Amino acid sequence: MSLIPEPVERLAAELGRLPGIGPKTAQRLTFYCLRSDPGQVERLAAALGDLRAAVRSCSRCFFIADSDLCAICRNATRDPSVICVVEEALDVLAVERSGGFHGLYHVLGGALSPIEGIGPDQLRVGELEARLREGGVSEVVLATDPDVEGEATSHYLAERLEAFGVRVTRLAHGLPAGADLQYADELTIARALAGRRGLEAGPAS
Repeated sequence: MSLIPEPVERLAAELGRLPGIGPKTAQRLTFYCLRSDPGQVERLAAALGDLRAAVRSCSRCFFIADSDLCAICRNATRDPSVICVVEEALDVLAVERSGGFHGLYHVLGGALSPIEGIGPDQLRVGELEARLREGGVSEVVLATDPDVEGEATSHYLAERLEAFGVRVTRLAHGLPAGADLQYADELTIARALAGRRGLEAGPAS
């Protein structure tokens, strides 16, 4: 017979499935909830419920939104002629913190990774091409992570987008190889945006 009631074990197991939370941290969080004011736990449960019920993907760029379009796509002051392509929604927040980009975004939903079975069909490449077909875009900034998967993704996109006649650039100096964009500081990202370079289509050398 288990010493721990089933609801406690269940919550700890669910928390343990979250990224960056191991079994011990999951247990500490669970017991913290047990000690907390009931109102605090209810607010947490309500917030989690609202997260799934009220938040969706933007129909245009696939960033998080509480309506059909996200706040960035609805902002009339943004430059629609420049699209910054990132892997995940968290990367949008990282670029925004830099203050160096004033265009729109496109969230791919990952990076090419044959080992994990992620190919072009699992990413939002077709949706990006559809946006370019609508016209009005002069530059696509590829801001995928500077790791093997991110570099492969950027070169693949450069080749796919060549037919659209838009300028394709890549974030330049300032981002160390192997680093995730979402963990870079604001100044590093701002410098990388300012120093972005043209990207030739074709395989990486």
